[in-house]
Amino acid sequence: MSWVSIFAIYFILWWVVLFAMLPFGLKTQDEDGEVTLGTVSSAPRGSHMLGAVIRTTIVSGIIFAAFYIAVVYYGFSFDNIPHIGPSATR
Repeated sequence: MSWVSIFAIYFILWWVVLFAMLPFGLKTQDEDGEVTLGTVSSAPRGSHMLGAVIRTTIVSGIIFAAFYIAVVYYGFSFDNIPHIGPSATR
């Protein structure tokens, strides 16, 4: 794996995990009991992006490490995908 492909895979993985992690840890103004005048009660209480970025980076790192180990040390590739399932017998 080249450094460019490692960076590209991690970059795409990080963005996918970010959108999956955004709802976690989110509190609405209604849950907090302090609804700001002129906003919807289901609006987020405050910015939680720092926590989301930290969680995203940790989860992405773990997923990427598992992917890297599977590809580099165990030799998995796209050629191995048909061999995971049962073989077709005729």
